[in-house]
Amino acid sequence: MNREEAYALLTEYTKSDSLIKHALSVEQAMKSYAVKFGEDAERWGIAGLLHDFDYEKYPTLDDHPFKGVEILKGLGYPQDILDAILGHARHTDVKRETMMAKTLFAVDELCGFLLACAYVRPDKSIANVEVKSVKKKLKDKAFARAVSREDIEQGIEEMGVDRDGHIAFVIASLSEISAKLGV
Repeated sequence: MNREEAYALLTEYTKSDSLIKHALSVEQAMKSYAVKFGEDAERWGIAGLLHDFDYEKYPTLDDHPFKGVEILKGLGYPQDILDAILGHARHTDVKRETMMAKTLFAVDELCGFLLACAYVRPDKSIANVEVKSVKKKLKDKAFARAVSREDIEQGIEEMGVDRDGHIAFVIASLSEISAKLGV
C-alpha cells in the first residue's frame, strides 16, 4: 500500500475531474491533520484519497462505499483505512472510533464546501477564502446545497476541535496544493 498505487486505483475508477480534485483535497487535509496529530501522513492521506474512489461506478447508498471497501479489502488494505472509509458515510452506521475515521468524516464535506467557496470568488483562490465568509455561506442553504452542513458540524464535534480553527486549518492545508486543485 503506497500513495502511487492508491492514486492509480483512484484514477482507474474515477474519471470525473471534480471527483479527483475532491479526493486530492481530502487527501491533503488528512495528511495535514496526521502531521498535526503525530500520525502517519501517507496512511491518513491514502484513506482520504480513496474514500470515494468507488462513487462514480457505484453511486447508490446500497453500494457506496461498501463496494469500494470490498475492493480495497481484496487488495489487502489495512482495517483502519477500511473502517475510516466506511465511517465517512453516515448511512453505513459504522462508528468512527479512531482519530483517522473522525478526521475523514470531519474534512470530507468541508473540503467540498471550501472548494465551492473558492470557485465563486473573483480570484478563484482558496488561499483568500476567509473563515467568516465560509460561516456565512454555511448558513445559506442554497449555496452548495449538496453539502451536508449536519455532517460538517457533527465532524467538528466528534473531532473535538474549534469550529473556526478547523475551517482555517483546512483552508491553509488546501492552499498548499491550490495549483493541483485549480483554486
